[in-house]
Amino acid sequence: MSTDRDIDGWLSERGISLPDAKQRARGVLEEAGLTRPGKARMSEPKLLKAAEVLDGRFFPVCSDGACVKVAQASGREPLRVEPRSHCARCGGSANHRAEVAFVETCHRLGVRKVVVVGGSPAVREELESKLGPHIDLRMVDGTERRTSDRARSDLEWADLVLVWGATELHHKVSGHYTHGGPAYSRKVVHVVRRGVAALLEEGMTHLERAR
Repeated sequence: MSTDRDIDGWLSERGISLPDAKQRARGVLEEAGLTRPGKARMSEPKLLKAAEVLDGRFFPVCSDGACVKVAQASGREPLRVEPRSHCARCGGSANHRAEVAFVETCHRLGVRKVVVVGGSPAVREELESKLGPHIDLRMVDGTERRTSDRARSDLEWADLVLVWGATELHHKVSGHYTHGGPAYSRKVVHVVRRGVAALLEEGMTHLERAR
């Protein structure tokens, strides 16, 4: 029984589905001697080698501008993929795209310590897992009592404070941060939109304006 696979179908499974991208990928595989013009199928052993060739040559990328910039700086040739889930930078997730961009922005601007006030337990856990390994992060439960002294300690410690007003956040907690005084106002951002991507995008906008 033949183990050959349809090349076009195999490329599409890897997100190389757009005509120009597919033509470019096939051209590289032909240069590598793994196929030839007009040939429609490839054996499984050759497909393994083909995957190595494509991975070494291309950076799979979606149409997002930030992802494209990373692809262009990667040392590999950017290759547009569709759907976005095949993008090597963001994986097609708006949250993941924002998380990666936020970490990149913090590193570029020298921001190391971030406080996030509010958010559901699940969202706080996500931010801890995605941002925690890259920056110093303090997550403040917006539903639990927070003393003014602890809030002031957070304000003094942080380079950036994101107060997430559209989430589980009591005014008695948020007020300690939003009314901390003029000495801290430049580092505090009151976010009124929902969603992780919106939170981090507003944080990045603030940092870019303040630099």
